[in-house]
Amino acid sequence: MATALITGPASGIGRAFADKLALEGYDLVLVSRDEARLKEVATDISRLHGVACEVLAADLTDADDLARVEERFRTGPVEVLVNNAAFGQKKPFWANTIEAEENQLDLLVRVVLRLTHAAVLPMIERGSGAVINVSSVAGFLQRNVYSAHKAWVTNFSAGLAVELHSKGVAVMALCPGFVHTEFHERMGMDKSLIPSFLWLDAGDLVDAAWKDLMRGKAISIPTRRYKLIVAAARYTPRALIARVSTVGLDGGRRRA
Repeated sequence: MATALITGPASGIGRAFADKLALEGYDLVLVSRDEARLKEVATDISRLHGVACEVLAADLTDADDLARVEERFRTGPVEVLVNNAAFGQKKPFWANTIEAEENQLDLLVRVVLRLTHAAVLPMIERGSGAVINVSSVAGFLQRNVYSAHKAWVTNFSAGLAVELHSKGVAVMALCPGFVHTEFHERMGMDKSLIPSFLWLDAGDLVDAAWKDLMRGKAISIPTRRYKLIVAAARYTPRALIARVSTVGLDGGRRRA
């Protein structure tokens, strides 16, 4: 049975991916800092879907822990990688410590780079495999540090998808907007500020993303409304975007 590795699988988009891939018949490697919660999720998924779930507790911003996760790609075949680990910043860039900003950069950029590199090398040798990097619609809006990180994830994934297509390896950036998860509550975000029509269900999002991956898409943007937002952003002056996006898609600085 094929194996998928998912970072940040305890809730929200990550948990939806865990359930989806289990339904598709994949055994799972679940990666997060919270070992106790990972074990609960692993037990639940195994009970519901009858697949094997390996728990790999790791703080991905720690060099030694990240190296252990990278090693997992060398010790056994992983057919699908989902880079979904998240990071939240309540304050704007200038109000955070540089250490906090570097932690966000590490998790949202450096970890994606390193785990993707570790994953695709054996995938190229096998001639098969897929990487899904969870980005954000915020990456199309030049607003803040979070948007910059997500713009990098989207461009990195799209470029790599072109390079690896001929080698049988698929790479896709998933760019959601606002998704109903517990993350927003933990960050203290006032969800009432966001129009109800912009909220997405994590399960529906992941189902659509998986279809896009099977179709060979390099960038997956959920729903027509978010596709229209991205299209409009490409032709809207940056100054206007900055004025109207005071909260920001995907929670702006509040969502990572």
